[in-house]
Amino acid sequence: MKLAVIPARGGSKRIPRKNIKPFRGKPAICWSIEAARASGLFDRIIVSTDDEEIAAVALQGGAEVPFVRPPELSNDFAGTTEVVAHAAEWVTEHWERPEAVCCIYATAPFVRPADLQAAWNILESGDWAYSFPVTDFGAPIFRSFKLDDQGAVEMFFPEHFTTRSQDLPQAYHDAGQFYWGRTQAWQDGLRIFAAHSRPLVIPRWRVQDIDTPEDWARAEILARLLDEAEPD
Repeated sequence: MKLAVIPARGGSKRIPRKNIKPFRGKPAICWSIEAARASGLFDRIIVSTDDEEIAAVALQGGAEVPFVRPPELSNDFAGTTEVVAHAAEWVTEHWERPEAVCCIYATAPFVRPADLQAAWNILESGDWAYSFPVTDFGAPIFRSFKLDDQGAVEMFFPEHFTTRSQDLPQAYHDAGQFYWGRTQAWQDGLRIFAAHSRPLVIPRWRVQDIDTPEDWARAEILARLLDEAEPD
């Protein structure tokens, strides 16, 4: 059994009600549900939420909401791993133990069924605990800097001030879309960003994390551009 878990608590603050906020004509969470369904990979697609309205939207979108997420996993400090582990334990107790669980974020409208399949193939290709999409940074992180209390520039890695960009290692970051993982890995709380994980590299122009209103606006612009470049 392969399980998709979409975490969607009701208390988002930076973008209120962001999980069901309309994005390109439908609630944001519905894009994740539709991608999971279109992939044909999952025996069950469930939404883990503490919110009645989100649950209703998820059910309408074709997902299952078999339980109410407990309060201790619905606050600002609850981690993704703990939420997915809870869902996997509930499914194991009430249905059957999944062989793998894919956590798909509720506000990830650029998730593609083909990427879900490709990451699953990677997970199956060896003794991997997790597989998830990543992309490369647009600028060398080893030449990055911050501003100090006086507003002056301070390099994170001053030893690389004179290093040529082409001589620096390529750095990647999480695409913030989904994570395939073995059920035991989720339940053991294994760290996702570690040597037991193998990523799927996707292009930068298909990645936009959505945490702030500015992120949301940028995602809508990107979506329009992708629609124009890749018409149905």
